[in-house]
Amino acid sequence: MTTGNPGPTSGPVRSEFADDAEMTELVQMFVDELPERISQLNEAWNSADCQRLEHIAHQLKGASAGYGFSVVGEAAAQLEESVRQAEDNLSAATRQFDELVDLCRRATM
Repeated sequence: MTTGNPGPTSGPVRSEFADDAEMTELVQMFVDELPERISQLNEAWNSADCQRLEHIAHQLKGASAGYGFSVVGEAAAQLEESVRQAEDNLSAATRQFDELVDLCRRATM
C-alpha cells in the first residue's frame, strides 16, 4: 500500500484495495481506464482548456479514493485547485499536472 505522496521517481502506486479479492476487478477496470484519462488530461493541457482540465481532475479526485488510490486523488485535487487559480496561465500548474500524470502512469493493482 502506498501512503502519502511517493514522488515522481518512486515505483508503482498500488491500490489500497490490492489485497481485497472483492475489489480486484473494479480496481483493475479503473487502472485500465487511466491511459485514456491521461490522454484526456494531455489533450486539455495542450489546448490550454482550463475548464476541461479542471473537470477531468475533479473526476479523478472523486474516483481515485473509491478505488484505493488516495494519493492520485490528492494530486488531482491539487491540480484542480491550481488550474482554478491559474486564470488561463497553466504554467503555474505545471508541477501539479506532471505529478498527477506520473502517478496515473504508475498506478497498478
